[in-house]
Amino acid sequence: MGKKGKREKKGKGAEKTAAKMEKKVSRRAKKEEEDLEALIAEFQSLDAKKTQVIESSCPPPSPRLNGSLSAHPEKDELILFGGEYFNGQKTYLYNDLYLYNIRKNSWSKLEIPNPPPRRCAHQAAVVPTAGGQLWVFGGEFASPSGEQFYHYKDLWVLHLATKTWEQIKASGGPSGRSGHRMVACKRQLIIFGGFHESARDYIYYNDVYTFNLDSFTWSKLAPSGIGPTPRSGCQMATNPEGSIIIYGGYSKQRIKKDVDKGTLHTDMFLLKAEGAGKEEDKWAWSRLNPSGVKPTPRSGFSVAIGPNNRSLLFGGVHDEEEEESIEGDFFNDIYFYDLGKNRWFPGQLKGPKSEKRKRRRGRKAEAEGAGDEEIEKQPPQGPVEIVKEVVAEDGTVMTIKQVISGPAEEKERSESEEEEDRALGQQVEPCPRSNAMLAVKHGVLYVYGGMFEVGDRQFTLSDLYSLDLHKMEEWKVLVEMDPKAQEWLEESESDEEEDDKEGAEGGEEEEESSEEESEDEGEEEQHPSVQLDESHAAYLSRTEQYWIKLARSNMGPDAKEKKVVKVAHAMAKTFYEDSV
Repeated sequence: MGKKGKREKKGKGAEKTAAKMEKKVSRRAKKEEEDLEALIAEFQSLDAKKTQVIESSCPPPSPRLNGSLSAHPEKDELILFGGEYFNGQKTYLYNDLYLYNIRKNSWSKLEIPNPPPRRCAHQAAVVPTAGGQLWVFGGEFASPSGEQFYHYKDLWVLHLATKTWEQIKASGGPSGRSGHRMVACKRQLIIFGGFHESARDYIYYNDVYTFNLDSFTWSKLAPSGIGPTPRSGCQMATNPEGSIIIYGGYSKQRIKKDVDKGTLHTDMFLLKAEGAGKEEDKWAWSRLNPSGVKPTPRSGFSVAIGPNNRSLLFGGVHDEEEEESIEGDFFNDIYFYDLGKNRWFPGQLKGPKSEKRKRRRGRKAEAEGAGDEEIEKQPPQGPVEIVKEVVAEDGTVMTIKQVISGPAEEKERSESEEEEDRALGQQVEPCPRSNAMLAVKHGVLYVYGGMFEVGDRQFTLSDLYSLDLHKMEEWKVLVEMDPKAQEWLEESESDEEEDDKEGAEGGEEEEESSEEESEDEGEEEQHPSVQLDESHAAYLSRTEQYWIKLARSNMGPDAKEKKVVKVAHAMAKTFYEDSV
């Protein structure tokens, strides 16, 4: 009893400290938010001019991260809402709404009067009520400089059947926040965690709220037991019994003036309703100790619910502090959590079955001495140029052009069949990234956008990939990354908006022309060829200086030598594996 009493007293003390901090943050943030409210109101006045619903076909959406991608409950469509984009000088926030038609692989833009204000890092959840509803809560708006933040506490619903937005005004809900998590479960929206930040202070949350989708009322839960510490960006999933799973996340705390310490959480919790269907369920936290292989520590990962009662986690970043800078290792791996078995395991691709069968049949025919007519059912092909994006572990994207011979040379390969099968499965995959948008429809995972960093540059993505989670064979590219969209403007002394706009346009043109020049150079350039029976280590030793020079020319004179070498080795490895 004594220990329990101390623990409860300590918990109440922590609650009081958090309450004081929230008041402090609230006071300091009030002035910032008043400034930003005027800007938000200006944007809303522009939105108010829209008087009719307009749906029009369009190119894929512009690059963005921290938006929401949701599967339509009744149609073969994905719904993309909001997000943010930073080009090195200016932050852009969005409240546009896009629909992706899965069967036609096409995008359309849906303009609806009176939408929610522009935002990112919000949460969206779909329910099948009345032809489908998309519920959106919270998120943040940032000033163009990216130094001031406004955190929303509003709740909206998009009625998919009638294509109308509606703001739901109900008291007693969560305070303004972003980076929180929200799921729909048994006619409720359940919200956990998040953070609120002003120019000088911040606070992370571990509170839990429910919103009843029948009575339209908020309730703040007071679960028993010891739950997660305050955090944002965690994994939140529901199991068939209606319990909530929380994994990981990120938080930071101030250890002294102007010095913050970040924490990557790797713990896991279960929030379970113990009311057996009563009107006011009692909830309880308990710690989970899953088996299997857990994800490596990271933040900025994306989550979705897959088939077979499994939750999945994709990508993210692990930041490492090096002297005065922060270097990020970005990921493009998948981890599954089996909700029934309480077990983690990494997702591994098997490679396309049809290609495996063709190759096995071809080898069998050769072994049996089949005639040339039977083996060569297709006419011989000449040399083929392959353009491949190389992605280093830190997320750097390089382009390699390679000319390979036709099928005749392929027969001379000495690699084993198993290695070839593995290589087939690695031909296409999303580059490492954080803060991407995920959705699952008919057991297929869709990954859109996100970002990665190279040195001080941030690359925001606009590509779309899919992966059949039932087959786990190979990634498919649905929308390729547009190199012209990889805009980055160096910081300038002038903050005038006109200069910013001109700089953005000039940046796109410059990147387009420089890309064309690099393509011309790539066509003339021949990379060092791999010699017969040469090992990867021997090839790297012989050609390392060439690849380092090539990486340096792509990354620029300011890139760190350590990172240049890492990228060079990744390029060399990719070229070697494609050549043998």
